[in-house]
Order: sequence, then structure tokens, then C-alpha cells
Amino acid sequence: MKNRDSSIEISPEVKKALKNSAPVVALESTIISHGMPYPQNIETALSLERTIREKGATPATIAVIEGKIKIGLSEKEIDLLARAKDVRKASRRDLPVVVASKLNAATTVAGTMICASLAGIPIFATGGIGGVHRGAETSFDISADLQELGRTGVTVVCAGAKAILDLPLTLEYLETMGVPVIGYRTDEFPAFYSRSSGLAVDYRLDEAGAIARVMASKKELEIGGGILVTNPIPEEFSMERAKIDRAVEAALIEARRNGIAGKELTPFLLDKIKELTGGESLSANIELVRSNAALAAEIAVAYSQVPAR
Repeated sequence: MKNRDSSIEISPEVKKALKNSAPVVALESTIISHGMPYPQNIETALSLERTIREKGATPATIAVIEGKIKIGLSEKEIDLLARAKDVRKASRRDLPVVVASKLNAATTVAGTMICASLAGIPIFATGGIGGVHRGAETSFDISADLQELGRTGVTVVCAGAKAILDLPLTLEYLETMGVPVIGYRTDEFPAFYSRSSGLAVDYRLDEAGAIARVMASKKELEIGGGILVTNPIPEEFSMERAKIDRAVEAALIEARRNGIAGKELTPFLLDKIKELTGGESLSANIELVRSNAALAAEIAVAYSQVPAR
């Protein structure tokens, strides 16, 4: 425990909130270093933190800075992630290496879940989770995010899985891992840039307080693993599903042509889709993650008010 604590640094603001059992929302950092171009990445990161504060919770953006897991970043550290070109991506497999090697790394969904859990933060907002990639029956390309949701007790608020993925197989995998998929005011699993996928969620809940009570019940029953809360992109920013599908197919063809795979695939596809949609996908991404941060803060506030049993 003592050695682990030496690898983690919690900001004074987040530490105070956790000590007082006040609501805290974790935020990932790959959206800053790998998910968006500069300056939209730093503008979005700071906007998410403002949104969470406005909703009555404390934001905790998470990353690894010079080998130290930081729970709650300064503006200077966010700016470093936004501008630097040598920032690694840290999932479960990477955290021991980047910490031991004193590297800078942005945390993925899985990495952020682990770090949030270590700090005692029960809820995390992101854009979209990773999942089962198209063609995974031959490539075996399945995001570590899905297994992390099955093992780490953090609630993840997202706009579904990224549109580049095989959504039906992603839901099948989540079922296998025992992860409840909750639709916030929706019966359908959102398709990231689009509100609808035609796929059903496990449960629909229409109030933040109802989701908070599920979190409390899961903790009380000592059932491990996380909860996935899916929040459709606001209707005014939702993109036409057919348009996104065409862009994804074109981006996948180019990726195969250029031999792009593994951890390089997702950032390549997102950047190519942005290009093919004339920047519309980037604007949609910014709006959906802001909506997710707001909902996560509302759930965090409600969870902090659930009576202990």
C-alpha cells in the first residue's frame, strides 16, 4: 500500500472532495492527447471540467506525468498533454511500464477506470468506449475496455461504443462479462455520433437518482465490475447514421490499404472520419462528451446523497 501510494498523486481539490465524501467525476486523457487536434483538445478538456463543476461535482482528469499517476491535473499538465507528440496511451498492460519508466501517458477508458478505482472515485465520463472491432473474428482485436468493465467497480458514462466498432458483438461481449448496460432516457444503445443503433440496452432509467441507486445496490451486494451508462448525443448534434457508416467504411478501407492496425487504428480512423465529414464528426464528439460529463456529475451528486445502508 505504501509503495502504491508513492506512485499516485491526488490533487488538493480532489483529495478534499474525496475526504468529505463529496461528488467527484473522473475524466480520461486520451481524448486530449490522441482523440482531438490542438487546440480543440485543450478547449474541450477545460470545458468538461467547467461543466462538472457547474453541476456541483469535482472533476478529476487522470493521466501519468513523468511516471506519477495524477488524479486531477493542473492546466499546465493538460496543456502538456494537448501539445506534446510523445505521449503514450496507457491501458492496464501499460500502466506498470509507464510508471516504472517515468514516462508521460494518457489513460484510456480501461486505464482511467483502474486509476479512478485506486483513488476511490466511483464514476467516470468519457466519449465512447472501445469494443469489438469489425473483423475481430479473424483479427481478435477487442478493446481492453470491455474486460475492465467486467472487473473494475467504476460506473462509466458514455455515448455508446465508438462508431468504428462492431456494435452487436460489443454488446454480446459486455453481456458475457456481466456488465449491465443502462440507457439514460433511451431504449436503444447509442451509436456514438448517432442517437440510434437499432440495438436494445439491458435497462432504461430516466433519472440520475435511479442510476445512483443501482450503483449503491451493486456496491452493497459486493458484485464486482462496472456499470455502463449510455447517454445518446443531444438530438441537435446527432449525425445521420448512413453518412457516418459511409465514412467509417471508407476509413477502414484506407487503414487496411496502409497496414494500420492495433493501437494506431482508432486515432487514424477518427481523424479520417473527421476529414471525410468536413469536421462534423469532431463537433459531434465535443458535444457528446460534454453531455456525458454533465450527466456523470448529476449521477455523482445523486450518489453522494444515497443513504448508507
